[in-house]
Amino acid sequence: MAYNSQPLVSVVTPVYNEEQHLATCIESVRNQTYSNWEYTIVDNCSSDSSRQIALKYAAIDSRIHVCVNERFLPMLANHNNALRKISPHSKYCKMVFADDWISPVCLEHMVAVAEPHPTVGIVSAYEQSGEQIRLIGLPREQIVVPGRDACRGFLMDKLLLFGSQNTVMYRADLVRARDPFFVESDMYADFEACFALLRTSDLGFVHEVATFATPRPQSASAIASDAGAHFRSLLGLLYTYGPDILNADEFEAVRERILGQYYRFLGRRIYLERSLAFWSYHRETFAALGLEFSRTRLAKSAARQLIGSIKSPASTWESIWRVSRLRRIRSADMRHIVSGFGADHAERANDLER
Repeated sequence: MAYNSQPLVSVVTPVYNEEQHLATCIESVRNQTYSNWEYTIVDNCSSDSSRQIALKYAAIDSRIHVCVNERFLPMLANHNNALRKISPHSKYCKMVFADDWISPVCLEHMVAVAEPHPTVGIVSAYEQSGEQIRLIGLPREQIVVPGRDACRGFLMDKLLLFGSQNTVMYRADLVRARDPFFVESDMYADFEACFALLRTSDLGFVHEVATFATPRPQSASAIASDAGAHFRSLLGLLYTYGPDILNADEFEAVRERILGQYYRFLGRRIYLERSLAFWSYHRETFAALGLEFSRTRLAKSAARQLIGSIKSPASTWESIWRVSRLRRIRSADMRHIVSGFGADHAERANDLER
């Protein structure tokens, strides 16, 4: 793709204390085969050398700009703040987290999918996290799927075409039209944003590993998943977007599948979790969605878990060890996440970066 024909891509990286990884992230953007990009790094009052690293690169590459927040912002608020910095002239927008990186052809191949298809609002690709390849792609010969079908496949547990913000690129006008872009009270706001955009646009897919993530057991997303926050998000997506893309039988089947998974999760934790904040959070999740929190169903699930532990003691002890290890990592931070992410407690979660 000739430079003169290349639409401008705005790349943004929100940063908080990522001196260990930031240079790798920045170099991955500078090494793109695609030329027409501008890159904004937003430092969220880091106390390490992250800002100095970013400024060093800005001094040698005029396409890189560094913004420094006047005050510390909660994680998703900082992500929204970073997206507000994109150029008014950009056609596409790509977020790259400070502890992640992208392949040299990421921007080139994502733009190549989007440009011939004006209805595509999001372009995604496979992501490698450690040794694991994430996402379930389309058939090789298919590069575009209607947005509603992508969301329907997600809810029906058949397709996972989008995930972390590091895996996707947006049309910039869609980002500008939605402010704030991320719902700051939702730990899994990246999924909600994709659902919202795919209501009126399609999804393109790059059939290669184009993005890379650093697995971190102490990250906010890992801790939130361990706390079961993803069930709140899944049910929220179902109740918000499901009625438009699922028929009544499908909706009920998906609802029961998620609730079954939710109660199995809670049934396991009833033997391990004594935090009142943990259980209050999950009771509030049911109440917020107008669902009954069934103690009977919870008790049955706990009983099944107990029977399963007797039959498979090795697996049970492995699960207990994993939860205990994560509890040492998460300590009070997890309590604040599960007791009210997006409220006053959210600021504690920002010591943990996704």
